[in-house]
Amino acid sequence: MLELTDIACVRGERPLFSGLSFALEPADILVLRGSNGAGKSSLLRIVASLLTPVEGRIAWRGADIAEDPDAHRARLRYIGHLDGLKGALTVQENLLMAASIAGADQNNVGPAMEALGVGPLRHLPARYLSSGQRRRTALARLVMSPAPLWLLDEPTVGLDDDGVERLRRVIQRQRDGGGIVIAATHIDLGLEETRTLRLGRS
Repeated sequence: MLELTDIACVRGERPLFSGLSFALEPADILVLRGSNGAGKSSLLRIVASLLTPVEGRIAWRGADIAEDPDAHRARLRYIGHLDGLKGALTVQENLLMAASIAGADQNNVGPAMEALGVGPLRHLPARYLSSGQRRRTALARLVMSPAPLWLLDEPTVGLDDDGVERLRRVIQRQRDGGGIVIAATHIDLGLEETRTLRLGRS
């Protein structure tokens, strides 16, 4: 479903990786490992078509994503380091706005909040949330607006044990539905049969 061939990335004249190739099928989970600066975030941004590789090709079902980057972005959900919440809006308002932008069913907002444990906070402005609560709210967008490809950059940052377990469950549901997940994380998500790609030196 997703295939990377001979991908090379250079940031600030510094080569991060080259000749990187792999293919993922429905229900695959790929965990990215590596030290800080190894290129995990850059690889996720390349797959999200937010960053252009200096070499290589990325294909979705055989078609080069560069031919229609907008269509590719529509089929993925990317959660980066920034939570992307507006402080003046409540948790629910932030998610309703995100649903509108993504063209998602707004009836999914309630179940998404419950899945990540932020339902009781629905009327609280985002500026009052803790870092973990902000992360849970950002991750709720995954549940609210389904997509076949999830790209997660350190998704567990700020989460307590309950938050990590909730994230594990939503990732498992994504897998059960045939979706693909690529996650850069330093912790064990407690998922079986994941693949690992280590960037940089071990």
